[in-house]
Amino acid sequence: MAVKIRLARRGRKKAAQFDIVVADSRSPRDGRFIEKLGTYDPNTNPASINFDGDKAFDWIMKGAQPTDTVRAMLSYRGVLYRKHLQLGVIKGAISQEVADQRYTEWKEQKDNKIESKRTSLGTAKDDARVARLAAETKVKEARAEALRKKNTPAPVEAPTAEGETTDAAASAETTEEAGA
Repeated sequence: MAVKIRLARRGRKKAAQFDIVVADSRSPRDGRFIEKLGTYDPNTNPASINFDGDKAFDWIMKGAQPTDTVRAMLSYRGVLYRKHLQLGVIKGAISQEVADQRYTEWKEQKDNKIESKRTSLGTAKDDARVARLAAETKVKEARAEALRKKNTPAPVEAPTAEGETTDAAASAETTEEAGA
């Protein structure tokens, strides 16, 4: 019996979620399976991949073949790297302690990288929200200023008789005479 580690779809239309399952390769996609290893939700950013790594490692070591998508997930979470190290231990190339040490170092680095991506996405989202709020406030103030200018009456100058001159006109005449 050929055993595959693959995805089984669930969830509603256009909001798919998947179970990571171990199943006979001849069974239908959403049909009978041997064991459920975890879940995969591609709708989040970054995608949520939750599965039991030890069970997946056991099935990989027993010869279960992952599909391309599941292989990428197993590689992302380090199960395939752990298999690689374990094969080195079996062949005698490295000791189990060295393999475990290399795997834990890799796992810490990967977890830090994932967490930094989550925080950077969160801060980028917050920064974008603050920028949108500032732009909206600027537009609101510009509209309020335009409305204020529209509603305030323009200063009205008093009508002057033809014979009378205003102070500004008189001072202009005196400067012209002084310049001549």
